[in-house]
Amino acid sequence: MTRIEVDGAAVDVPEGSSLLTAVRTAGIKLPSLCYDDRLSPAGSCRTCLVRADGKIAAACITPAASGTRVETATDDLRTLRREAVEVIVSALPPRALATDGRSELAHACESLGIGPETARGAGGRGEDASHPYVHLDRDLCIACGRCVRMCAEVQGTFALTLVGRGADTVVAPGTGGPWAESDCVACGGCVDTCPTGALTEPGPATGLTSASHPSPEPTRTICGYCGVGCSLDVVTAGGKVTAVLPARDGPVNQGHACVKGRFAHGYLTSPERLTRPLLRRDGHLEPVGWDEALAQVARGLRAAVDAGGPDAVAAISSARATNEENYLVQKFMRVVIGTNNVDNCSRLCHSPSAAGLTASLGLPGGTDTFDDVEKADCLLVVGANPVEAHPVVGARLLGRVLHGAKLVVADPRAVGLALHADVHLRPRPGTNVALFHGLAHVLLAEGLTDEEFLRERVVGLPELTELLADYRPDRVADITGVPAADLLAAARLYGRARRPAILYGLGVTEHLHGTDGVRSLTNLAILRGAVGTDRGYGVNPLRGQNNVQGASDMGALPDFLPGYGRVSDPAARSRAEAVWGVTVPGRPGLRIPAMFAAARAGDLRALWVIGEDVCATDPDANRVARALDACPLVVCNELFLSETARHADVVLPVASWLEKDGSFVNFDRRFQRVRPAVSPPGAARSDFDVVHAVAAVMGVDLGCATPADALAECGRVAPVFAGLSHDRLDREGAVPWPCPDPGRPGEATLYAKRFATPDGRAHLAAAPYLPPGEQPDDDYPLVLVTGRRWAHYNSGSMTRRGGNLELDPVDFLDLHSDDATRYDVRDGAQVTVESRHGRACLIARVGEQTAPGQVFCSFHFPASGVNRLTSGHADTVTSCPEYKVTAVRVASS
Repeated sequence: MTRIEVDGAAVDVPEGSSLLTAVRTAGIKLPSLCYDDRLSPAGSCRTCLVRADGKIAAACITPAASGTRVETATDDLRTLRREAVEVIVSALPPRALATDGRSELAHACESLGIGPETARGAGGRGEDASHPYVHLDRDLCIACGRCVRMCAEVQGTFALTLVGRGADTVVAPGTGGPWAESDCVACGGCVDTCPTGALTEPGPATGLTSASHPSPEPTRTICGYCGVGCSLDVVTAGGKVTAVLPARDGPVNQGHACVKGRFAHGYLTSPERLTRPLLRRDGHLEPVGWDEALAQVARGLRAAVDAGGPDAVAAISSARATNEENYLVQKFMRVVIGTNNVDNCSRLCHSPSAAGLTASLGLPGGTDTFDDVEKADCLLVVGANPVEAHPVVGARLLGRVLHGAKLVVADPRAVGLALHADVHLRPRPGTNVALFHGLAHVLLAEGLTDEEFLRERVVGLPELTELLADYRPDRVADITGVPAADLLAAARLYGRARRPAILYGLGVTEHLHGTDGVRSLTNLAILRGAVGTDRGYGVNPLRGQNNVQGASDMGALPDFLPGYGRVSDPAARSRAEAVWGVTVPGRPGLRIPAMFAAARAGDLRALWVIGEDVCATDPDANRVARALDACPLVVCNELFLSETARHADVVLPVASWLEKDGSFVNFDRRFQRVRPAVSPPGAARSDFDVVHAVAAVMGVDLGCATPADALAECGRVAPVFAGLSHDRLDREGAVPWPCPDPGRPGEATLYAKRFATPDGRAHLAAAPYLPPGEQPDDDYPLVLVTGRRWAHYNSGSMTRRGGNLELDPVDFLDLHSDDATRYDVRDGAQVTVESRHGRACLIARVGEQTAPGQVFCSFHFPASGVNRLTSGHADTVTSCPEYKVTAVRVASS
């Protein structure tokens, strides 16, 4: 710490702090219109002037040296600060000082006694209202540069610049033209940092900044989109959300957000929200009351059990639901119905992560906290595009790279972080295992492994060494298409780094051999001794949905109970039975694909789908629809009349994440509290209340009267969560699991003492490369890869009902210019895409992001029919679909 004196009082500040930090630590407020503590200081506004050891200096850019004596309160300093602010204000129109409490500039003027008469600017520079979420009033811009630095230093998009000269300088999109056509990704950072109201969010929240909330106090909750787990402050008025602001003290996002969490809340008040239960009569869904809907659900469930036994009923829980809701769903299925037929959508994305990480290391989660991963000197990012799918993580990773960390990206497409990589590996889709073995071959061949770690804490090295002999760089190049020189360069960067880290996404898991991919990738961290040590930051999956980790943690799985006790393990069952008071079935239940197969075969007679649009997001969607139509009872909990709901017999209107109480678990295993900011519309209820209500109609009291009770009970069933509670999360903010003790911190970094495998050692995997389930041929010559884009989320049910649709209005098929020429496809033309399984209609976008022979599209627009194309091929271990490899052909429509 550094000690200095501020107006006669001693102040201690961290090494490297500025005088402004010291002044604020002393409790003294100074205007600082060009300063934001998230950004590099500029010192351009000269409004934070102080006297340091007798010399006048801008406090924001002057280091706090030990022993410095600082004065802030003398008359001459007040005069200088007032004059500096007056000069700035004089060029602005009087409305710049509107006393609505929302502008830093207005607050500064009020504190300095500067009135509206000082603002004498004529205005007339105009505005840019082209963007749905960012409004620019050029007359209020003081060219402080905070928005430009925010876009560059925090978001990493570099979309903004300052144009003009002198008093005419103003912020503008770097590409020129309207804001809506710029590179802006609508993270909202520029709005949050603007000190004058030049940049605002249109609508009720205009001018609102995260530093100055209106009353009442905002509601702190966790974002319900991707798995990053951003803390958000939700501002409401009249029972409606007026703004969602990134929390400056958020443990994961640190005052940052993305277009979805920050702005995509318009769906809350969409006229398409379901507000009453719907019941199918004579082939049509009709509104009914809750009593009638619940009675029908209970009758259908009883009839299914009577006809086919408990295993004739299944439930698909939700990675969008809270931990407590997922816990209650799996308890309902095991206690009320008597079956293990419960699964969640992690089956379709990260079930290979759970299986692979458990087999290799012992637990089904990432190994390190993201705060540590961010310290890595070499990042290996595989099969993930965090810049679009996890923007806050993507921005932080890019910032780390811009500050000197090496970056290796393995991804077939040239997008996001790949554009900044030291080495970009572009393997053919479906060849990951060969690629990872090629990297491991180089690590072994060049002595880039940790021999002591391998000797003391690892098993399986001889078997892997024997396998890797066949994965020389030249052979791997033939399989993957990655040049041998690039493979060598990537392996050396990772192998020579002092503290490397691996992050990966669905490009690793969603394959026929996805679990082999996870294990082969984990081999690299084990070989380097970069997991469970201080010599690296392990292997960390980026979760796609907000509670993918938590849904599985809570036991919404056919083969695992809460806390990952196997249903086949008598000890795990006995713990649950002691709490629940019933016998738990010992045979694993049906996974999601098997549920649909059983429905088509007539064996599944009731299916409860909670918060998942399986007809839009599951593979081979035509067969999914046939399964729903064949099932005698389909119940759907939904916000909107989704594609799945249209096939349901009963549709129950439920609350969204902004209307719920409970907790989520983010991608690095942190439990965080979710709190309702507004009430659900009409008669809609939370999934928690709906499950309770169905159980009550069936004559069973599930206990767990509140979400807090449910988490507490989960801790009694699963010792790994015994130290968690809502009270603790309210106090501490974020707590990672394992957390078995309420008096001790959770385990943020895993395996420091031993691995969680039965023998306490890490297990190297020696799985040979096997080809993907589909191969292109003369009839279907292209390989389709599906994934996410920056403005939308999953089936798009929330993001397509608001301004995000203006930013990304249609479903594109990205294809290389060579393929566009070969198949006579024009940029912007409607195209028909056909596979061996179905047909979809998309808009062609010709460019260089995809490699020749490969095409890419998202699945955010169900009407396009993308998942009618994808196959039934699935990971041989977990049944995770092979979304990343589908053979297709393309023709102009």
